[in-house]
Amino acid sequence: MRVVEKAQLMSATEIDRTLQRLAHEILERTSELDRLVLVGIRRRGVPLAERLARNMRSILGRPISVGSLDITLYRDDLSTIAPQPVVQASDVPIVDDRDILLVDDVLYTGRTTRAAMNGLFDLGRPRRVRLCTLIDRGHRELPVEASFIGRTVQTRPSEFIEVRLEEIDHEERVVVVDRVG
Repeated sequence: MRVVEKAQLMSATEIDRTLQRLAHEILERTSELDRLVLVGIRRRGVPLAERLARNMRSILGRPISVGSLDITLYRDDLSTIAPQPVVQASDVPIVDDRDILLVDDVLYTGRTTRAAMNGLFDLGRPRRVRLCTLIDRGHRELPVEASFIGRTVQTRPSEFIEVRLEEIDHEERVVVVDRVG
């Protein structure tokens, strides 16, 4: 199968501007900031959560708690993704009675969010769980909606959104790709 890049959706500048806007929205819609914890879903949700927290810190003048969550063992397609899945470390601050904001790069079927919620509830009982995503591409299979969305993009089922981040991919942009062949 070959991947063909169809279009660039966001440049590095647009990603940065979107994360700044999202940081302001989150702060405006969060009443008790001392209970807020950003939890990035591995892989690309982690650097996005860290960037959001930095943006919020520059606005507030104080830090926001950030963690990371590996959902590998909570996936419902575990047997189809790899014969021996690699589980990475999770580093989640206190969950009990906290306002958890899950951060992911792309919201598609809702299955990643469901797996992340299962992982969170194994760690404790949050007061509230919300979702922030850089891209919402639709095509939901589960009743999951994001509270904070960077950009909504209409895609065909054959298309995919790739968020490429400097921390992981050594480049910074969001593209639509098609898998052919």
